[in-house]
Amino acid sequence: MNLCNRCFIVVLFGLLLLNMTSCVKEKDVKPIKYRGSYARDFNDMNDLHLKAAKTIGVAPASSRDEIERIKKELREIKTSKTYVVDELTHSIPYLVPKAADLLSKIGNNFSDSLQRLNAPHYKLVVTSVLRTKLDVKNLRKRNGNSSENSAHVYATTFDISWVSYAKNDDSRTELTSDQLKMVLASVLRDLKKENLCYVKHERKQGCFHITAR
Repeated sequence: MNLCNRCFIVVLFGLLLLNMTSCVKEKDVKPIKYRGSYARDFNDMNDLHLKAAKTIGVAPASSRDEIERIKKELREIKTSKTYVVDELTHSIPYLVPKAADLLSKIGNNFSDSLQRLNAPHYKLVVTSVLRTKLDVKNLRKRNGNSSENSAHVYATTFDISWVSYAKNDDSRTELTSDQLKMVLASVLRDLKKENLCYVKHERKQGCFHITAR
């Protein structure tokens, strides 16, 4: 056997071994469970969200034009390594720094949890952020369940989908939205225990409604 053939066999064997190792890793996802109740664990009512929002938030803006006067107090939220900012129709991507830091912490903790589970990497999807009073009024025309007294107007509050996630690697292993929801819920429950946020499980809207404390 000449040198070229030997090199080819060595390379081929290495590729096969790498592929086998990759397959084992992809299949070796640890069991994912959430020992709790979404309805009971995430039932912080609107008055708690509003109290926290009024304490650390900005004065509500009537319209998008008025946002310019408070932008210096806010941080723009952009798609990152751990979350995707959805196409926003009734909100704009700005939060007060404490809320922006909370969102980053949620994203990082979610990513770390997936890594510890040997699971593929998914990004969270942020579906709503800062709303003006006009945004709230227009939203209520389409969604009668939305609150007229929304904590979103204080730039302290955001919604994260528990239905949709963005896969961020090329592994063949897939997690269901139910599995990913359990991982996200575990992250949020830990942060609630640290008194960092209030959380409401929005069943009809398919999101966790989160306000920084």
